[in-house]
Amino acid sequence: MLDTLSGAIQNVVYHNESNDYAVIEISDSDDNLITAVGIMPMAFEGEVVELKGRWTYHKEFGKQFAFDAFEKHLPEETEGILHYLSSRTVKGVGPVTALKIVNRFGTDTFDVIENHPEWLSDIPGITYKKAAAISESFREQSGIRGVMMFCKDFMGTGEVTKVYKRLGASAVGIIRDNPYILCESEYGIPFEKADAMAKSLGFDMHAPSRILSGFKYILSYNGTMNGHTCLPSDKLVSATAEILEIDENTLFTALCEFLDDGALASQKIDNAEYVMTSEVAEDEDAVARHLYRIAREAGDFRAQDISRLIEKVECNLGIDFAPLQREALFSSLECGVIIITGGPGTGKTTVVKAMLSIFNSIGLKTVLAAPTGRAAKRMSEATSEEAKTVHRMLEMERTKEGDITFGRNEKNPITENAVIVDEASMLDLSLTANLLRAIKRGARLVIIGDADQLPSVGAGNILSDLIASGRIKTIRLTEIFRQSKESLIITNAHRINEGESPILGATDNDFFFVRRDYEGDIAETVASLITERLPKTYGKGIKERIQVITPSRKGAGGVENLNNTLQQKINPPGKFKREKSAHGVIFREGDKVMQVVNNYDIEWEKNGVVGVGLFNGDIGEIIKVDPKEEKMSILFEDRLAEYSFDMLEDLELAYAITIHKSQGSEYPVIIVPMYHCAPMLMTRNLLYTAVTRAKSMVILVGRADVVPRMVSNNREVMRYTTLKTKIECYY
Repeated sequence: MLDTLSGAIQNVVYHNESNDYAVIEISDSDDNLITAVGIMPMAFEGEVVELKGRWTYHKEFGKQFAFDAFEKHLPEETEGILHYLSSRTVKGVGPVTALKIVNRFGTDTFDVIENHPEWLSDIPGITYKKAAAISESFREQSGIRGVMMFCKDFMGTGEVTKVYKRLGASAVGIIRDNPYILCESEYGIPFEKADAMAKSLGFDMHAPSRILSGFKYILSYNGTMNGHTCLPSDKLVSATAEILEIDENTLFTALCEFLDDGALASQKIDNAEYVMTSEVAEDEDAVARHLYRIAREAGDFRAQDISRLIEKVECNLGIDFAPLQREALFSSLECGVIIITGGPGTGKTTVVKAMLSIFNSIGLKTVLAAPTGRAAKRMSEATSEEAKTVHRMLEMERTKEGDITFGRNEKNPITENAVIVDEASMLDLSLTANLLRAIKRGARLVIIGDADQLPSVGAGNILSDLIASGRIKTIRLTEIFRQSKESLIITNAHRINEGESPILGATDNDFFFVRRDYEGDIAETVASLITERLPKTYGKGIKERIQVITPSRKGAGGVENLNNTLQQKINPPGKFKREKSAHGVIFREGDKVMQVVNNYDIEWEKNGVVGVGLFNGDIGEIIKVDPKEEKMSILFEDRLAEYSFDMLEDLELAYAITIHKSQGSEYPVIIVPMYHCAPMLMTRNLLYTAVTRAKSMVILVGRADVVPRMVSNNREVMRYTTLKTKIECYY
C-alpha cells in the first residue's frame, strides 16, 4: 500500500529539465515543511498536490517522501494564489504585480485572468497589452497543465509543451481518440510511449491507426539508424509483427490497404516491393524529377566556345589541365548537371576554381555551398570565394512550433545561374530534395564529392545513387598530381581505397604509425603524443592543431574513454577553473566541446555582429562557466555563444570525436586509434574517410593487425533506397 501526502508546494528546490526529476518542499495541513522527491513535470510553487509514494530516509538529507504518482491543481485560497503568482510561473507577473492582482480580485483572481483579462488593466501599472499577455500566458499554462496531467505517466515537460503548441486546447480529446498521432514527426513522441498510452486507454491493439503507426515507426527507425529510405515489404512486415505482436498475414493485408489509400508508398524493383512513407516517396521523386528538369533546361554552349574559354583560364592560371580536369570543365558548360568525384590530391579544388573563373567570365552568377559549416569554410578558404551551408543558402528558418521551413523553394528559387555543392557524400535525401526544388529554371548544378567516403548520417545514399544511375554525367578524377604524390597521406589514402595496406614504416614524412599491442595503452599514448612528444618536436602550438578521431564511442580507443583521459591530461581541474557537471560529463573552463545536434535558434556574436545557428559537429572551447547565472560562454572558432545550463545536453567533450562526426571537416593533424571494435566499424571506407580528414599529418596509434583488417574489409553498408530506379525512370 502506498502512503499519501497532500499539501501546497512551498519551494521547488531542484528540477531537472531533461527527465523532470524534482525535489520539492511541501507544507502539510499542520504547516510542517516536508521534502518530497520524484518525477513531476512543471512543478510550480503554490500548486496544491496529492502525492502517492512511501517514506524514505536519505543519509545526507534525512526523512523524505519518495512519490511515484501525483495529482495537482491550482490553489483556491488567496494565500496560495498569491504564492503561485509570485513565483513568476505566469509571464509578466512577479511578486509586486501578483500582490496588486490578488488584493483586487481575491479568490476570483484566476477566473479574472483567464476570462476577463481587461479587468486587470484597471490596476495601476498593468496596461491592456500587458493584461492580454498575462492572460495568454496563464491560459497556455492551464492548457499545458491539462495535457500534462493526462499524459504525465508517459511524457515529460518538453514533450507535453510541444504537443500543446500544436494541438492547443483540443489536445486531450485528440490524443484520447488516437494516441498514435503523437508518433508523427512533428510531435516526436517515441512509438513505445504512444503505444503504452493507447494500452492504458483501452485502445484496440488491432486498430488501423496502431498498425500504420507501427509500420511508420519501423521505417523511421531504419532511416535514422541505418540510413534506409525504404524497406522490402517482407522485412517491414516481419519487423512490425515483432513490435506489435500481430501475425504477419494480418499485417500484409493492412499494408496493401495502406498502399491503396496512399497512407504509405511503394516502388517495385526486380520483382521486389519496397515500402516507404509518402513523405520519403515525394522527396525521392522530387530529386529525380528536378535533376531531369535541371539537366534539360540549362543552356548549352558551342564546343568551340567552351574550348576557347578553357584555354583562356589555363593561360590566366598558368597551368595545363589534365585530360579529366578538362573534361570536367567542358561538361560543366555542356551539361545542366554534372558530378565530379575523386580522392585527395586529384585536383577537384583546381577544377572548381577554374570553373568559377569561366562562369564569371560569361556572366553566370554562381553560389557555392556545402552540407556543414566546417565544409563550407573549407570550400571558401580553397576558392577565396564565399561558401554557404546548404541550409543557409536555402534560407532555412524554424516556425514557433519547431518546424523547419526554407525561404528558397520552387516559388522563390535561388537567384544564381549556377550552384556548386561540395562534400556531396554528406547530403541526405531530405536536404537534397529541398535543394533541387530551389534551383531555378535554366540554372545548372555541379555536384562535387568523394564517392568512396562514408555516406550521409541522414537517410539516403544520394551521391552513390546518382552515380550508379548512369544517367548523370560523372567525371571521376584519378590522376594524383606531383605535389600530392610527395605526401604519404595522399599516397596511403589511395592505397587504402584500392585495397592495399598503407605504408606504415616511414619516419620522415607526414604519415606515422605508433604501435601499441595492448589496447589499454592507447589512450595514454595518445595523451602523451598531444601533451609531450609532438610539442617537443614541432613546438607547443601544435597542440591546438590536433584532433583525435576514432571509429567508435566504446572501447579502449573509443570516444568516451579517450575524452575522460585527455581531459585529465590536457585540462585537469584547477583552483581557478570553474566547471559544471551535466548528463554524466564534467564541463570545465578550457575544455574542447562539440555541439551534437543542430540548433537553429542559438545566438552567437562575431566581431560585434549577431548571428544564429550552431550545428552538429561544430567544435569550440569553453571560455567561462558562470554558476551564478547558470550559463557558460563557448567560443566556436570566431563565434562566441552563451549556453544556459539546461542546454548542456547538446554538448559533448571533443578532445576525441568519431570519424562519422569528422565528415566534411579537415584538421591539420589527426590521431586515429587502431583497436578492435564493432565489425561494422572496422571497414575500409571508414579508415579512408579518417585519413582524408588530415591536412598535414596522420598518426595511427594501436595494433598493427587492425590496419590490414580494416583495409581488407570492403564491406559497404547497404542502404535501401529507390532513388536510382526513379532517376532511371525519368531519363
